[in-house]
Amino acid sequence: MTPIGTQARIKSRIWQAVAQADLDVSALDKDTLEALVELTTEAAMLEMDAEIDKSLVEEQELAGKDTAVTPDILNDDKEDVLWEGRPFLSMVTHYLITDERVRITEGMFGKSRENVELVRIQDVDYAQTFSERLFKLGDITIRSHDSSHAIITLNNIRDPEAVYEILRRAVLSARKKHGFTYREEM
Repeated sequence: MTPIGTQARIKSRIWQAVAQADLDVSALDKDTLEALVELTTEAAMLEMDAEIDKSLVEEQELAGKDTAVTPDILNDDKEDVLWEGRPFLSMVTHYLITDERVRITEGMFGKSRENVELVRIQDVDYAQTFSERLFKLGDITIRSHDSSHAIITLNNIRDPEAVYEILRRAVLSARKKHGFTYREEM
């Protein structure tokens, strides 16, 4: 389920509801009506995403999961969570960045997990399309030396620039901690 496809389906349903409701919208010009439908669509998507967040937080609370982050998190010997999230409108994919690895978990009933150790990450980039910028979403692309997961993309995450910075700093810290360096070839 992509946000763009979901947005188009919601917008279509709103137009259908307006047509079937026998509302007199003749007083509104075309641009105003389109802006109203667009605004309603965005509000519906944000509300759906908030409800998904709420249900996932409730699940975590029931499981007793604590995700508090302390300031000196990168300097201790245990694995600490730096960031966790999910793609916009997704209930089956979960992203976790710790001070040691990036983990992607997918599935509702059956689960699959991908892990990439931070010290194996070569490069991290983020990108946003125009529509993703409207929702403050973006994609983070991770390139690593892990042959089974050479390129991983964290899709449709909120505030990609902040997550990019968290990941970038964690990678640099992990390299320093383990004494790893990479030489670029020219």
